[in-house]
Amino acid sequence: MTTVAPASGHPSGDARFELLDKKLKRVRYEPDQLIEVLHDAQHVFGYLSQDVLVYVARQLELPPSRVFGVATFYHLFNLEPQGEHSCTVCMGTACYVKGAADIVAAVGEAYGIADGVTTEDGKLTLASARCLGSCGLAPVVLLDGGVLGHETAASTLEAVRAKLEGRH
Repeated sequence: MTTVAPASGHPSGDARFELLDKKLKRVRYEPDQLIEVLHDAQHVFGYLSQDVLVYVARQLELPPSRVFGVATFYHLFNLEPQGEHSCTVCMGTACYVKGAADIVAAVGEAYGIADGVTTEDGKLTLASARCLGSCGLAPVVLLDGGVLGHETAASTLEAVRAKLEGRH
């Protein structure tokens, strides 16, 4: 019986681990590079699965609890698969006072999802952030990474609709 080697050097055969391994090698497997490694891992995999977090912990020789702690502490890390498009609403004080909660409610109602949830078809993830640091543009929405300022529920819904329909 002949066995076939995995497509990559990683036992899972997932070639994305090769990209992560290159990053780990570049930072010399230094534990103090954890956040940077997690950021790259999320970029490569789309989110930080439990398997990826355990792999990073082993490679950096850190306790898994520390890696999980960092990944869950920072809002920028996603532990669940994200939608094809993302809508992140700032909930900082300036944004909240100017209607950010109404924006989250409107998008959630229009697409049948709650804050932090992805639509069943995987097209849209709705999220809120503590502060995006753009108070002068309040309320602020990040739509696929692009900053939208002085938003309303109606303008955000139109922007989201345009993204989902491919009308950027």
